[in-house]
Amino acid sequence: MRRKQKAYAAAGVDIDLGNRVKGTLPKLLASTHRREVLGKVGGFGGLFALDLRRHPDPILVSSVDGVGTKLKIAFAMDRHDTIGQDLVNHCVNDIAVLGAEPLFFLDYLGTGKLEPHVFKEIIQGFARACAENHCALIGGETAQMPGFYQAGEYDVSGTIVGVVDRSAILDGRKSVRRGDIVLGMASSGLHTNGYSLARRILFEKLGLTPKSRIPGCRGSLGDELLKVHVSYGPAIQSLLRKFAPRTAAARKRQGTGGPIHAFAHITGGGFVDNIPRVLPDHCDVVIRKGSWPLPPLFQLLASQGGVDEAELYQVFNMGIGMVAIVDRESVSAVLRHLRKSHDTVVIGEVTQGTGRARVE
Repeated sequence: MRRKQKAYAAAGVDIDLGNRVKGTLPKLLASTHRREVLGKVGGFGGLFALDLRRHPDPILVSSVDGVGTKLKIAFAMDRHDTIGQDLVNHCVNDIAVLGAEPLFFLDYLGTGKLEPHVFKEIIQGFARACAENHCALIGGETAQMPGFYQAGEYDVSGTIVGVVDRSAILDGRKSVRRGDIVLGMASSGLHTNGYSLARRILFEKLGLTPKSRIPGCRGSLGDELLKVHVSYGPAIQSLLRKFAPRTAAARKRQGTGGPIHAFAHITGGGFVDNIPRVLPDHCDVVIRKGSWPLPPLFQLLASQGGVDEAELYQVFNMGIGMVAIVDRESVSAVLRHLRKSHDTVVIGEVTQGTGRARVE
């Protein structure tokens, strides 16, 4: 057995190293524990006992995603502590728009050669974000695949599962109406989309490097590009607890979210492709350019990138990571609540239309 393992290590897969590295997982994941989690880390499957007293009519909500070519920035800077946070927060946001709270997360890491310090930084990021979102990290897979990845590179993906009661599912197609107001919640930067275009503009066209400085940014360009994708999940849950009707009967009368009609996560596809996902066929959303301050990085991409302005708002979030569509009469109260945790401004309104989003 020892000879076989050594032969496998010589082929590029070090099982013993993998076991030693994974031996640190229980300590790293302790902060993400929830009482519903059963069993221990390292089993063939993760166990989670759904609390049916809290969720009498539960609907499970799932999402899977990756980080994309933002990883290229992490490789260039040999900094891997933010990537795990990006992935968890992105997934949390994707299910939060349906009104779901996250329950548990599973990750996948594929690499040519397992580097212990890289593995530890990535898992620390997963654990940090899961703890902040009250989401258990209950399992994952680490694959060593020599010859498949370039030296020093890896890929990560993750799957999240959350829950929402059937009567509390947010469905903008049923609740959004003409006259609603669109609120924009600030992003930290590019988040996890648009990096292929951004890298081409910044590094190939402009000749910048991750160590370059750009006007208006405190750190280096690399620091700016690695800023963590913001999680809006806790803010959305807090907002719904405050404003959504508390009983099924009240939700039937007032609509699922009361004055909160929909959320849209502004990721790949920007405003143009993401907002229509929550619109009824008879409504459009008009986003007003200039209604929020454009962060310096986006100013640079817009002024030096040579990209049509309409495409910028379809590729990038342009400084807005999440939009909320709310009843006009409740705008002031909702803004006050959201501003406790995120910079939030009015950026548009809902009009009669055909289910499209326009930036004007």
